[in-house]
Amino acid sequence: MKTLLKRTCLFSVVCFLSLGFVTGASAQQERDRNTKKVRDAAAQSGKAARVFDQIMGTREKSIPRDLLDRAEAVAVFPSVIKAGFIVGGRGGRGVISRRVAGGWSAPAFFDLAGGSIGLQIGASSTDFVLLFMNENAVESLLGDKFEIGGEGSAAAGPVGRSASASTDMRLNAQILSYSRSRGAFAGLELKGVVIKPDNEDNHQVYGMSARDILTGSDKISMERMPEGVRIFPLTLRRYSRRR
Repeated sequence: MKTLLKRTCLFSVVCFLSLGFVTGASAQQERDRNTKKVRDAAAQSGKAARVFDQIMGTREKSIPRDLLDRAEAVAVFPSVIKAGFIVGGRGGRGVISRRVAGGWSAPAFFDLAGGSIGLQIGASSTDFVLLFMNENAVESLLGDKFEIGGEGSAAAGPVGRSASASTDMRLNAQILSYSRSRGAFAGLELKGVVIKPDNEDNHQVYGMSARDILTGSDKISMERMPEGVRIFPLTLRRYSRRR
């Protein structure tokens, strides 16, 4: 009886230690995964910030400042890949920040995808910048997926200092879209492109969905953002900041 009791106690101790080891290992794996996600998020924010900075640095071919000042949100999708043979498609990742008092919100992470059918071969990499010009455009963006040219009225955005005078005809557009490929930056009318939140990344970086990040009452302050992702809203603030 004593031997059986000892064996039972020993088995219980072994099970307890094994459970603690497994739990500790799982917790460490989760921490490592979150750390990697934050690093990836910082890299994505950095790419988007560089693209926007380079575009705005080319004054004669940049987004007009007064037009940028009207935007409620800005999206940047760096290095979107388009490739295919007969049936083509494009895909990429990017960030979107919404205007808040004195600056811009924490960047929420989104995916961009689209397809086309036609005679085509080869691959290309393009940077996309989208201006969401009103609250309705931002709200449409935050569903399960948002198709440009479907739910939203989109137009090619004007560029350069002299373009502002010709923007009246485009003010009814909810979205103004731009692209940069092989160094050339211009307005581009996008159709059939789908944008959807990457809420796996959003939850692991912020513990919030894209909707909460961009529209929730509990906005993430600059101090609460992971340090690496701050570069995107800080870059936007250098070019447009409402008092």
